[in-house]
Amino acid sequence: MRPDIYLLYLLLRLFGLLPLRLLHAVGGALGRLSLWLHGRTAHDTTVNLAIARPGLDRPAHAALLRQAMAEGGKSITEIAKVWGAGPAKTLAMVREVRGAELLEAAVAAGKGVIIAAPHLGCWELLNYWLCSRMPMAILYRPPRLAAIEPLLRRVRGALAPEQVRAEGAGVRTLYKRLAAGGAIGILPDQKPRAGEGELAPFYGRDALTMVLLPRLAARTGATVLFAFAERLPRGEGFRIHLLPAPPGLDDADPRQACAALNRGVEACVERAFVQYQWHYHRWSGHGLPDPYRR
Repeated sequence: MRPDIYLLYLLLRLFGLLPLRLLHAVGGALGRLSLWLHGRTAHDTTVNLAIARPGLDRPAHAALLRQAMAEGGKSITEIAKVWGAGPAKTLAMVREVRGAELLEAAVAAGKGVIIAAPHLGCWELLNYWLCSRMPMAILYRPPRLAAIEPLLRRVRGALAPEQVRAEGAGVRTLYKRLAAGGAIGILPDQKPRAGEGELAPFYGRDALTMVLLPRLAARTGATVLFAFAERLPRGEGFRIHLLPAPPGLDDADPRQACAALNRGVEACVERAFVQYQWHYHRWSGHGLPDPYRR
């Protein structure tokens, strides 16, 4: 680990000693400050909320925007707690689990489990929780700064999932895992590369949607569950949610399957709407009109 990355690790350990309530208060303030400065994140969040909630009047939209920006700030500062405190102390912050019986049944079926985890709530804590119950492999793209990878391995410790790169060999690894009855995790709302996705409605507007997850489900017969870790108010901890996949996710028609995938993401988002990563460019690229242009 590089000296500067090791220093970052020590800072995370230090901040991990702080109460979650304080870190969330700081994060919320940073999010509201970002809104006041009206930078790129605030602009993109404003656009996305207008798409997802088109019927709101201006005061209601402004209130929702303030909440979403505050939650976005919390998602950044809580990482210091999750990574700095370590897996055991982090898992102690889970106050409730909804849908645990779905995961137990999926594992018992022995046909493999696909966890679809949107950019919602605290997905790093969700990783810990899932890996504490079963070995996991997750599809990921390497960080732009390669030196960060040793830091991620260290902070995740024994509960680190196997990281499988989003490329040909990695996809074959996912198929093998599922064929053996194992579990994998995928971000279902990750924008795919050109030529690797299908246009399907997301909150009523076409978005380029990954076809990999529906294909994995159709070809392996694995159970698909949607999951996220909801941030509780006043730094009280987190609530894990597990939801069944909507019908049609394994449909032979890629657009129908991707539409079902997006419905699954929407079902999660509706349970903790302002905790979604609303600054993500979900509705742009690959020939689509760009709603984010300023």
